[in-house]
Amino acid sequence: MKLTILGCTGSLGAPKGPASGYLLRGKRGPSVIMDFGPGTLAALQQIQDPADAHIMFSHLHADHCLDFPSLMVWRRYHPASAAPARNLCCGPLDLPSRLGRISADIEGDVDDMSDSFAFVPWRHGESEMVADFRVTPYSVVHPIEAYGLRVEEPSTGRVLAYSGDTGWCDNLVELARDADVFLCEATWGDDPEGKPGDMHISGQEAGRAARLAGVRTLVLVHIPPWVDEAATVDAARSEFDGEIILGYAGMELDL
Repeated sequence: MKLTILGCTGSLGAPKGPASGYLLRGKRGPSVIMDFGPGTLAALQQIQDPADAHIMFSHLHADHCLDFPSLMVWRRYHPASAAPARNLCCGPLDLPSRLGRISADIEGDVDDMSDSFAFVPWRHGESEMVADFRVTPYSVVHPIEAYGLRVEEPSTGRVLAYSGDTGWCDNLVELARDADVFLCEATWGDDPEGKPGDMHISGQEAGRAARLAGVRTLVLVHIPPWVDEAATVDAARSEFDGEIILGYAGMELDL
């Protein structure tokens, strides 16, 4: 399994890179896009044909999905590289209506994505095979329907866990149990004091989740451009003595 971070800046795109988006590639293919926030389509074009991929979403806040309508334009209308067949699209139950409204031509209409994607709604704890990967969604705590994703590669036994956006909850630890790599948000930086508890977590909480789950490598992501990254890493180290990496756009990891 190869992971490429298309972007991982928290809550919005930033000068250092796009908002949330990750590319997973197995031994056979096609590849899998995991979240697709603003700027990620441009980053994806530097790596592969955007039409040759399944896509899945942790949740539907704008910083995790807003390049999807542009992906639909590419898949439908590119003169040389339109999608030759449908791919899978997995996510929250209301994904077709939410994203369909964004790309519709007329107010109130919903653009039907079924010509390009076969939609599969997430159900907590129910695994789906997406290309080379077994993906299990775990419900997490956020203002809208949201999931953390556990991605297993059956051919190698490797596990990638992705928190999505979440406040602290038991499922955060369970989805990351014994993972080789844990992509975990740390939006609140080193100090969550005064922040709502049902939206995001801090670097310290990300470290605590990694320790309790027994992960091998913690990759901190979704850190807004106004947050002190070094202090966030230090906060994670106060809880977790394993490998900690600060995620960045363009980073590649082989699991």
